[in-house]
Formats: sequence, C-alpha cells, structure tokens
Amino acid sequence: MKTQIFNAADLTDVQLARAAQDIARGAVAVFPTDTVYGIGTYAFNEESISRIYALKNRPAGSALQILTGTVEQAKAITQWGPQAQKLAQAFWPGALTVILPANAAGQPLLRGFAALGIRVPGNRFLVELMTQMGGALASTSANLHGQPTLTQEKDILQTFDGKADYIFLGGTLSPVASSVINLAQHPAHLIREGAVSRARLEQVLGEKID
Repeated sequence: MKTQIFNAADLTDVQLARAAQDIARGAVAVFPTDTVYGIGTYAFNEESISRIYALKNRPAGSALQILTGTVEQAKAITQWGPQAQKLAQAFWPGALTVILPANAAGQPLLRGFAALGIRVPGNRFLVELMTQMGGALASTSANLHGQPTLTQEKDILQTFDGKADYIFLGGTLSPVASSVINLAQHPAHLIREGAVSRARLEQVLGEKID
C-alpha cells in the first residue's frame, strides 16, 4: 500500500482536515506524541483497530490506550471522580495515562478489558488532529511487539512505510514513556513510573499509592 508521509509541522489546514477525516473513517496513522511515536486510529472503529494489532504483532490480550484532545472528551467516556480531576489539572495535557472505569458511552472501548487507559497528550499537532476528527484515538507505541519503542524518524519509516495509511514525522522524540496510574482500584496503583514520578503523583493526590 502507499503510505502518505508528512512532516507534522508542515501540514496545511487542508491536509490536516483530510487526514483527520480519513482517520475518523478508519485509516491507521503513525504520529509523534509528547513521549514516543504512536500508532492509532479512530477509537470506535473495530476493523482498523484489528489492523493495528496485526501491524504490531501485538497480542490480543494487550489493551490499547485511548488518547483524547481535551479533558472533556476523557470525561465523556469514563466514570470521572475527584482523583482523576486532580491528576488532570496537574498533568494534562502531558505524559500521564490514567486508568478509569468506563461509563455507558465508553463501554464499547473496553473490548473485554476492565477499564480504560486515558491520556490527553501534550503534542499540539496530535491534539489538533483529534480536534479535527471530533473524537478519540485508540493508540499504542509505534513499534513491533517486544521491540524497543521508536523515537527516530528513520526507524519509523523503515518499520511502517507501506503498512500504515499515514505517517506524520515529528523529529526525534523522548525515549521516556508516560507514567501509568490505575484509579479503577483503591488505593490507586502505579503501574509504570515514567515521565511523572511517584512522589509527584502522591503529592497531587494527597495520599500514598501502591
């Protein structure tokens, strides 16, 4: 297949709008985030989500993250509470993934999992893309399963050119992944300590976390 490749910073308004429309219809895209490169598609499109698992050789038992352009979009698909509000105010947009129970609107995104991993990224291009889409992305790191995460443009092109519908290049990115905290259980559980430290999370929440 022919992959459409763009430098994210150089996209025209027309190109961005067309790409957002295509992704909302099920195109698969590789894009820069505020951490590593990601690969994603419209969160409610089952067929294109299956493509991501196939492209990455990702086991079906590994959930995809949900990226939203705003906190309001995150609230619209989750059971939101005071802890989530504190973390969102302190760290979003940014490199923190928060696991929350789904509400009725978010139930289709669970796909057999107990809760949703939600993040509002700090990459301006990606937020604008989702704003144009009018919806969320189901996403994961842009690498083959079990291989190192990719932060270099050349590696992204070598791995996904001819496989993804779109590749948006954003230069060399940080190798530090987002932190992941589970608020769907009590006490909150830190699954991965990445860009946001345990100490900072505990400070914002005002309590110890597992």
